Amino acid sequence: MKVAVHQPQYMPWMGYFDKMDQADTFVILDDVQFKKNEWQNRNKIRTLKDWQWLTVPVEYSFGQKIREIKIDNKNNWRTKHLKSIKLNYSRAAFFDEYIGLFEGVLAQEWPELTELNIAIIKLLKNCLGIDTELLINSEMDIRSTRTQRLIDICKKLEADTYISGLGGKDYLEADLFEQNGINLEYQEYKHPVYKQVYKGFSPYMSIVDLLFCAGKDSLDKVREGRVV
Repeated sequence: MKVAVHQPQYMPWMGYFDKMDQADTFVILDDVQFKKNEWQNRNKIRTLKDWQWLTVPVEYSFGQKIREIKIDNKNNWRTKHLKSIKLNYSRAAFFDEYIGLFEGVLAQEWPELTELNIAIIKLLKNCLGIDTELLINSEMDIRSTRTQRLIDICKKLEADTYISGLGGKDYLEADLFEQNGINLEYQEYKHPVYKQVYKGFSPYMSIVDLLFCAGKDSLDKVREGRVV
């Protein structure tokens, strides 16, 4: 059994869902420190001039965990995000097929960032057709930190393999996996090229870009980037 773990991101990119697709169980790591100006409350969409950020405004104090972050709903960010999506993807081949889903999720007022992110991740997972089980770290009663936390997650789920991003080579204690009888695999991903709404190709967009452009073929395109 393979397990992957990742923080809850806002409208994640293709590589996020490739890691999820490779795993039997994907654990959303909401019990670690929030990092401002990374991917937990923002992501990119394609525009005529190149790309733009969609950023969820948050009420934030240094040291807070992701699950503790509240959304600043005094700002009409939901209206702005939906307007930007409609403006930039109205000519996409599968716009009409999917826009209603985003209208639905952005019609709700979300008090917490994790709640919003998980709802969107589940929505996108279902659109792609990924059947991997999703679990939430804060609901698993695991108190350890760093590499030991990942080991304990694998043990709790009786997993024999942990899938890490390549960046894990810089901080994971690889020997701990070996000592605990768990295989450590690194996800290698080469961003696929596909036809976007505008000329040229801009990589590392939110996966909503792919979904509006490729529709039901999106998961096949995600898997093209997998380096075996």
